[in-house]
Amino acid sequence: MYESLNHSKWDCKYHVIFVPKCRRKVLYGKVREYLKKQFHELARQRECQIISGHLVQDHVHMLIAIPPKQSVAEVVGYLKGKSAIAVARQFGGKQRNFNGERLWARGYAVSTVGFNEIEISGYIRNQEQLDTAGKNEDGNF
Repeated sequence: MYESLNHSKWDCKYHVIFVPKCRRKVLYGKVREYLKKQFHELARQRECQIISGHLVQDHVHMLIAIPPKQSVAEVVGYLKGKSAIAVARQFGGKQRNFNGERLWARGYAVSTVGFNEIEISGYIRNQEQLDTAGKNEDGNF
């Protein structure tokens, strides 16, 4: 289904993957639950929508719709930067002047979804089966 802007119709969906620094296994428990809500709120602030997502202990998968007026790099940078600051404030006791530089590794992987949205959504949903350590937690968001 196409979305609308003033002078365009669009359907731009991306499969985005990024990891914590040094691939540390830090995305579990309260941090995982907190990040689920944060990612949706941050995406909404950028006029984007997370269609599906999954937090595995050492990486994040998300299927995200980004309007063509937004750059993928800017949106992913915003999500990573603001979520790192929020986690530092919530769980690290940092309140002011903290840039959250210790959570996410530099870079990310992205691919356009095109007409494979159903397959990509299924792949993201099935990450729980591939995550052998997180069997008791639901990482979908």
